[in-house]
Amino acid sequence: MKNSTLHQLRVFEAVARHKSFTRAAEELFLTQPTVSMQVKQLTKSVGMPLFEQVGKRLFLTDAGRELLKTCLEIFDQIDQFEINIAELKGLKQGRLRLSAITTTKYFIPRLLGLFCQRYPGIDVSLQFANHEQVIERLTENRDDLYIVSQLPENVDIVSQQFLENPLVVLAPKNHPLAQEKNIPISRLSGEPFIMREIGSGTRRAVQQLFDERGVTVKVRLDLGSNEAIKHAIAGGLGISVLSLHTLGSYTNNSEITILDVQEFPILRDWYVVYPNGKQLSAIARTFFEYLQQESPQMAIDMGFSPLDNESN
Repeated sequence: MKNSTLHQLRVFEAVARHKSFTRAAEELFLTQPTVSMQVKQLTKSVGMPLFEQVGKRLFLTDAGRELLKTCLEIFDQIDQFEINIAELKGLKQGRLRLSAITTTKYFIPRLLGLFCQRYPGIDVSLQFANHEQVIERLTENRDDLYIVSQLPENVDIVSQQFLENPLVVLAPKNHPLAQEKNIPISRLSGEPFIMREIGSGTRRAVQQLFDERGVTVKVRLDLGSNEAIKHAIAGGLGISVLSLHTLGSYTNNSEITILDVQEFPILRDWYVVYPNGKQLSAIARTFFEYLQQESPQMAIDMGFSPLDNESN
């Protein structure tokens, strides 16, 4: 193992976690042949096979499981070393790793921009994903902080509310219900609907409300992009429910309107969370506190009501 590199261990860990050379290559921004070569070299150093393939499925061997356990211990030690060094350096330099729900792209970059102006030596790694993917990263402790709109179940976390996240019903401007007020939610039954993809927290919240009220909609499209959904609404393909934060320039757009439907908006919140027991770096701890301090003013700037924060 003397000739093995940290890079090879990280490549191996990604393959072991995904059980796929292709998905590991995509995550690491490498070609599949490069990933295969790194694992092949590591296998040669170990002197025993690390993976075995049964049909199309990839499995760890006993040696592979031992190496994966060692890799995770090494990575934990490196993470702790980085935390200790960051503490020694203060906030002059270092890296902040964030994972956030896709919808936060409408406001998190603005908050990050102000934070980086205040601490110019800090580099930021920001991953956007749907709810299920962010929770997967949380359970694997792959980032410093996680921003979600629905707190995960059966995961021991520390959480903090920092901004409201109201979900509203959007329709084309010329929709028959556009001019009506206090529309009963039952009127949505049978409407052609555009849903976020399965795994989306928005879809889960909407479906829960509809199930509770006996509302059945015709799902015409499943889309994984808020922008694509807004364009589909404007194109007359149906109505949808999205976070008010997604509207942006569409707020006063002539093609889209917010329907005044009973029981809407669905009132939710944005949370910043991390695993309970995790030792935050000075940078992560400062950003955690920064979100609570700056988000109320940002909410006012965006035309939303600031949230009265309380720690959980």
